[in-house]
Amino acid sequence: MCFAPEADAVVGGIIIAIGVDALRHVRSPKQIPLAALPLLFGLHQVTEAFVWWGLQGHISESVERVAVWIWLLFAFVTLPILLPIAVDLVEESPIRRRVINAFAGIGLAVAVALAIAIFRGPVDAEIHGRCISYEVDALGNGREWTVLYVIAVCGALLASSHRALAGLGVVNLVVTPLLMWLTISGFVSLWCFWAAIASVVIAFHLRRVARTRDAGRDDRHRGDSEVAARSS
Repeated sequence: MCFAPEADAVVGGIIIAIGVDALRHVRSPKQIPLAALPLLFGLHQVTEAFVWWGLQGHISESVERVAVWIWLLFAFVTLPILLPIAVDLVEESPIRRRVINAFAGIGLAVAVALAIAIFRGPVDAEIHGRCISYEVDALGNGREWTVLYVIAVCGALLASSHRALAGLGVVNLVVTPLLMWLTISGFVSLWCFWAAIASVVIAFHLRRVARTRDAGRDDRHRGDSEVAARSS
């Protein structure tokens, strides 16, 4: 499959719909950041479609530049902070939360360093084979920050006691080296494309948790009703 603006737009649209469904199954405020991830990933992929169209000359350069900045700020700054925090909020084990918080600290350090590099500029994007290569001059090749980025995001998932999230972390550890082998210059673009697809796991995890909680609540209500009936 050749990655293209149409692929980003289609995948983004599908993930947005799944993300809306994920938010519908929120049963606790602590679940909101995790539930919002699929929706944000979907919007992120749609944003990259505009980067494609700009580089291909189909839309104005000013729109393309805005899309590049939005894409970079989410991928480089928001995600390495948001994902570990989202995983931490739904974690119930105090020990695991401390481990996840450590990965969140790494994510924060990565986000700050990348934000400084982005705002120091210049930033650019170009079509590189079947993906887009985002260039941040202040980062150089950025290999060290890429490794820390992956550690923060995958580590937080792996530390989760929720099997679906931990499983997603394991799969990411397998997929990430493969994507880096395919192309280091376009790695972040490919990884975010993969992450958008993988966020479906998050949506189904929330659906399953909601179904389990709703069933438990129904059983308690049924039990209370039976006790009240016997008492009367």
